[in-house]
Amino acid sequence: MDLLTQDEYKSIAAGLNLPTGAFIDGAFRPAISGETFATVNPATGDRLADIASCGAADVDFAVEKAREAFDDGRWSKLHPSERKDVLIRLAKLMTRNARELAVMESLDSGKTIYDCETVDVPETIHCLKWHAEAIDKIYDQVAPASDDHIAMVVREPIGVVGLVLPWNFPLLMLAWKIGPALAAGCSVVVKPAAETTLTALRMAELAMEAGLPRGVLNIVPGGGADVGEPIGRHMDIDMVSFTGSTVTGKRFLTYSAESNAKEVVLEMGGKNPAIVMDDAENLDRVAAHVVNGAFWNMGENCSASSRLIVHKDVKAELLDRIAHHAKQWNIGDPLDPETRMGALVSEGHYNKVCGYLDQVENVVIGGKADKGFVEATVVEVPGNDAVLAREEIFGPVLSVIEVSGFDEAIKIANDTDYGLCASIFTANAKRAIRGARAIRAGTVTVNSFGEGDITTPFGGYKQSGFGGRDNSIHAHDQYTQLKTIWIDLADDAGEAVD
Repeated sequence: MDLLTQDEYKSIAAGLNLPTGAFIDGAFRPAISGETFATVNPATGDRLADIASCGAADVDFAVEKAREAFDDGRWSKLHPSERKDVLIRLAKLMTRNARELAVMESLDSGKTIYDCETVDVPETIHCLKWHAEAIDKIYDQVAPASDDHIAMVVREPIGVVGLVLPWNFPLLMLAWKIGPALAAGCSVVVKPAAETTLTALRMAELAMEAGLPRGVLNIVPGGGADVGEPIGRHMDIDMVSFTGSTVTGKRFLTYSAESNAKEVVLEMGGKNPAIVMDDAENLDRVAAHVVNGAFWNMGENCSASSRLIVHKDVKAELLDRIAHHAKQWNIGDPLDPETRMGALVSEGHYNKVCGYLDQVENVVIGGKADKGFVEATVVEVPGNDAVLAREEIFGPVLSVIEVSGFDEAIKIANDTDYGLCASIFTANAKRAIRGARAIRAGTVTVNSFGEGDITTPFGGYKQSGFGGRDNSIHAHDQYTQLKTIWIDLADDAGEAVD
């Protein structure tokens, strides 16, 4: 899709009809309390809309309707090919409305229209299509049998699931969860982040147009205490999938333990290392990957390369090349297609990131912040114990740590509470494989920054999460239960029946 001009995007923005109600049982509704909250454009501070501010009563209503839909089989008992057809129609409707969704996403989150148009919306559509196409291609199993029995191992949808989303990739994370959940036959209750609600509501509207039965997809906007916790504690929700901060994710384990012991899948924070060894080839290309990993989406990315662990013999040259590439990551109006870095998602988050910048002593590049925007920033830290090397900043800040060898680099890479992603740059194939195996992270890329693609599982070790994986065929597992069906073929005398 060709990009438009800044003025054309602004014209689309001015004409948007923004959804404002909760979406429950196939219709937009005000919160039961009647309360609302403002959603704000972080790049300008302008109020975009007043969204229904839901609470526990709205969660109860959404779960009730989701349970009705699940139990009567209007979705859960459809033939797999029928579910596939609905999700394919949703993907087609999203394609027709892709530009509207991209502008809405940019306005609500501060993300650049460049990223929304070229990454977020296309990947969202691709994710839904991929899981839709997998629906009627996942086979169950038959266990090894004797002449006297057949044992079938079958998957069944887990039931009603709560999906709690982050604000950094609102549409894409919604697709990562509803794709496999709906493919499995579940009914879902979604809590979008309060900062970024609009596109989830619009997608629900498109899903109804695509033929998704009412009650199967419910969107309940609101805050964590008002909506997230009631979802986590609800006695009739069978499973929760959460993406967000480690602090919040841990609370869902408590909610589960104190309610119905629902299954919990967590994808949480990261402090991801990019290791550059002295034999890395083409340092200019390495620098481009490191800069992309650190500053893409303003660093508001759980898999961001926020620690550069670099061999002392190539550090100076690499930092020079990083400085060159970082200059191309300009900040500006997110609706300008030439802008590479937009605004941080909220005033509160901007202040948090600025608090980390206040602790910086050795700035290599950038370091400036103003009115919601933060420059691409590279800082040298004295070692891996520094606050900027240990805590997840979730902003465009890259901390540089010097090392003298491979073993030291691996040790520092693993010296973290997290284990989501990592990168290693080296021309030595054995060293690359040894490093990838030694780093305790869910995804390790070699000579590149990335997260894999829809075919590869995404999730972390340690406090980056557990319980399941997003993406790939493995994502379907967490939304299903395994059932053994044992069929006895022997007669009463212990002999096989003719």
